[in-house]
Amino acid sequence: MITKDALLYLSKQESLKNVLTNISLFKKITDRFVAGETIEEAAVAVKELNKLNISVTFDHLGEAIKSEAEAEAEVVEYGKILSKIDKDGLNSNVSLKPTQLGLAIDPELGLRNIKRVVEKARAYNNFVRIDMEDTPYTTATIDMFKKLRQEYDNVGIVIQAYLYRSKEDIQDLLKCNARIRLCKGAYDEPATVAFPKKIDTDKNYVELMKILLESGIYHGIATHDPKMIKATRDFSKEKNIPKSAYEFQMLYGVRRDLQLKLAGGGYNIRVYVPYGKHWYPYFMRRLAERPANIWFIMKNFFLG
Repeated sequence: MITKDALLYLSKQESLKNVLTNISLFKKITDRFVAGETIEEAAVAVKELNKLNISVTFDHLGEAIKSEAEAEAEVVEYGKILSKIDKDGLNSNVSLKPTQLGLAIDPELGLRNIKRVVEKARAYNNFVRIDMEDTPYTTATIDMFKKLRQEYDNVGIVIQAYLYRSKEDIQDLLKCNARIRLCKGAYDEPATVAFPKKIDTDKNYVELMKILLESGIYHGIATHDPKMIKATRDFSKEKNIPKSAYEFQMLYGVRRDLQLKLAGGGYNIRVYVPYGKHWYPYFMRRLAERPANIWFIMKNFFLG
């Protein structure tokens, strides 16, 4: 069985994308996790989820942009997404990666571009979630978010539970009433900065979840792990925190059964719906979260 580390390595080898897309039925597998390559294709998926009483965060895939022109194109694309959400009455906000809008080129460029998206979202009475990437960008992302938060209340951020620093980061961010999405983390990080064992990440996740739920701010608890979901539900009941005070967040194509069960139980559910031509790194990281998924690709290859 291919390992998580191997899949994370492959996620950085986008040259393999063209090879893999020639494998019989591979597109059917990617379609499970990625809602197409265009806004129109993704909007179809958003509408279907909304019909199921599930809200969405719309995401255009792309990271590590290398030119100002590419970053500008992302600003334009997010403007189109926000316009589409408003025009079609979709129950959706947007997520974006800082490097996608120029952070890796110049932090000030990234800040200016993300500010333009946040301002556009505010004009539509919408919300922007700034995703967290790997640790070379953690501090810069948080610093940029704090600057944005001084001017805008329609912007949130993501914190990854597998990082040692995350408790301190959350305590600091709550001082500016940040709306936080808590996730475990999907990048290949060294043991110098992240818990190498899942059991330790899980323990930290629960501790951070409790801090967030007791903060009185509306946060997103992003997980597909039944143990983390149970811990969240149990703690909210213990502390008499209403279901309306937070939301569970999950990925497109992962545990639809669980999404529907929670929505049917009165919990707020938001699904992350990604689209775009640069789907390969994202897709490989999703496989790395559960390497057994690679079996489905191999089975379809040999049977297709």
